[in-house]
Amino acid sequence: MTIRTRAIRNALTALATGTALALAAVPATAAARTADAPAFLDPADLPPHPSSPWYAGPVTAGRPDPLPICVGEALPSVSAHRAYWTDLDTNALQVTVVERDARRAADFAALLREDLSGCAKKLRSQSPDITAAKKYYGKVKVAAGAHVYGIHTTATWGASDIALFSVGREGRTVTVVKWSQMGSFRDAPVKAFKATTRTAVDKLS
Repeated sequence: MTIRTRAIRNALTALATGTALALAAVPATAAARTADAPAFLDPADLPPHPSSPWYAGPVTAGRPDPLPICVGEALPSVSAHRAYWTDLDTNALQVTVVERDARRAADFAALLREDLSGCAKKLRSQSPDITAAKKYYGKVKVAAGAHVYGIHTTATWGASDIALFSVGREGRTVTVVKWSQMGSFRDAPVKAFKATTRTAVDKLS
């Protein structure tokens, strides 16, 4: 197996299982953030899980480790992120970037959308073990706008994972929200995730 294939496999494993499970759960009100930083989602803001509450780690400066598929390479070092997880296989991530001005933020949001649009094709080209497909679920009318995407991956070793991503902006602040679990497009809570996206962008102001 090539190093590139191993890296993709590790990223897809993280997509399904959530490395956030290694973080200590903290109450939603205990997230560390500076006074002028945008607020992050609370666990209750995420799509409801049928058999588990959501938990959250602290708001952490820097890029998440491991980087999320599709958007991870574009995230700058000035990012801040928060990981979320359930008792089972469902997990989530929010990453927020405050740019110097609204123009730079709009350009960065466009770059992230471009990465999401081409992600499935990129995954297929990088590894013969992966089959990937993308869906665009449309725009959420909030602030400067948000867009929602779905990425479904299957692997030769049997994994089938579904992830929802959104990219939203308010002024000079951009946020990315990712929700993922084992499954396919039919398992994706698109309506609830759009509500989560609206809340995430509303909290940027």
